Amino acid sequence: MDTFNWFSPLLGYGFCGVICLAVLEKFVPLFPSYLLLMLLGMTILDIQGLGFTILATTTGSVIGAMCWYCIGKSLGADRVAGAVDRYGRYLFVSPQFYSRLTGAYRRNHFWVTLTGQMIPAVRIYLALPAGILRLDFLTFSLATFAGSLLWNAPFLCLGYTIRASHYDPVEVGLWAALCLVGAEGLIAASLTIYKRANT
Repeated sequence: MDTFNWFSPLLGYGFCGVICLAVLEKFVPLFPSYLLLMLLGMTILDIQGLGFTILATTTGSVIGAMCWYCIGKSLGADRVAGAVDRYGRYLFVSPQFYSRLTGAYRRNHFWVTLTGQMIPAVRIYLALPAGILRLDFLTFSLATFAGSLLWNAPFLCLGYTIRASHYDPVEVGLWAALCLVGAEGLIAASLTIYKRANT
């Protein structure tokens, strides 16, 4: 499908290409990952390919998170905080947002990691404070894998279902994308109103 030509070169490398695409999504957040996953799902031809892609994207998400973990661990708290203050706006992460991520890990590490992988924006940078705090790497990796699987699979299945339907996949995909973006905006607005009402 011509709509997906922009990432078709990576897909041409099969399993490794899909993994690289998922890793890239962790470092270049040009648009929401759920849209990328839905579009990717629309390129899948059969159920075997769906399972293959779910595994590949989940593996790539874990590798990307591990990279952020190692960056946080090697740089340390002070240098990362300074980098966020200086360059965070270019990566859509404010000092306040980063501070909330770090504070979240003072609770249950496993569940914060797992649920964080299912929250847009949070899922990209959550591994950074995890590395700074030097959380248990195995526990972090397992939680990241589980959370990434729960996040990736539904959107890939949605894209695959759209392609397999009798309707125009481009038109249906556009409406699905608009609904997903609208839902995210509504949730974000609701959370902002709730926080302001409780401060």
